[in-house]
Amino acid sequence: MRISHILSRSLVALLLLCVCGLTRTASAQTPDNQTSAPIPQPTPTLVVPQGKEAGAVAGRTDTYCAGFIQYVPAPTSPEIVGGQEEQERRTYVGGDLVFINAGAQQGISVGQEFSIVRPRGQLTSPFTTKKGWLGVYMQEVGQLRVTNVKDRVSVAVISNSCEAALLGDLLRPVNNRVAPTQRIETTLDRFADPTGKQRGRIVMSRDAREFLTRNHIVYIDLGAEDNVKAGEYLTIYRPAGSGNVTRVENEEIARSQSGGFESDRYHGGKFSTQSQRTKDYSNTPGLFFKNEPVTTREIKRRRPPVPRKVVGEMVILNVQTRTATAIITRVAQEIHTGDFVEVQ
Repeated sequence: MRISHILSRSLVALLLLCVCGLTRTASAQTPDNQTSAPIPQPTPTLVVPQGKEAGAVAGRTDTYCAGFIQYVPAPTSPEIVGGQEEQERRTYVGGDLVFINAGAQQGISVGQEFSIVRPRGQLTSPFTTKKGWLGVYMQEVGQLRVTNVKDRVSVAVISNSCEAALLGDLLRPVNNRVAPTQRIETTLDRFADPTGKQRGRIVMSRDAREFLTRNHIVYIDLGAEDNVKAGEYLTIYRPAGSGNVTRVENEEIARSQSGGFESDRYHGGKFSTQSQRTKDYSNTPGLFFKNEPVTTREIKRRRPPVPRKVVGEMVILNVQTRTATAIITRVAQEIHTGDFVEVQ
């Protein structure tokens, strides 16, 4: 018992010595708060995101396959006159080999590129105020590249296909086109005042669409003769009270007064709650309001000019003599052929 008691007291003393030693070590390593230097903190760095370049309003397909209305006469050569697999097909798309009726004698060389176009006929429009026809609508079908040249004929591969190429499609030198860049979109002013610049109308759209929306290709009756340029933005608008799919005629909703609005017994009132107000005769002695309603036509006829209705925005892709090809970039509601356009 005595030995156990001695061992217990020795063990307690040893533990106390260890605790004191650890305390001295910690005190030596950790200086007093009033004299210790602050721990250095990392300097904050401001990361500024790089500005994203504005994208183009149209991709390659819309840029080179939009079509145009050509006013000057169109040459009929060179043209596609055959194909490597003509024994079993009449249409040709990307990657197919075709024959053109021009070779070394006509100055064709390997690697030369052409646009494939298809004249569709003269265009006139009931919407334009320009006299005569606007030009020949040229459908752009795609592009090809010459791979083999003979004396009077060449072999070419269709490098880009918008539509299936057909025998008889014409070739034109490729014009390098650059699609305009997108603008930073702001709130579209639905009642913007006119700018007084060139005005025209949408006379047709690609693929025979009549009701149009964003990214659709359209043709307008403004061209080089009107001093418009590729990259110019135009406002699409229509006069108040016009357009849209449906139309409300200038008919009154209900008659002003009739015996049919009241019962024969109680006579609750013969006035319709949905009709126009009666005319004001306060300037006539002895009269105030006569039992004669004003009409919608009268109200519209005597009102001051009201704002036009802005329905969208477009930008010109390429310009011809009397017309231009454009792409719709913004819409506020449906757009249709016949809508007015004005240079911003």
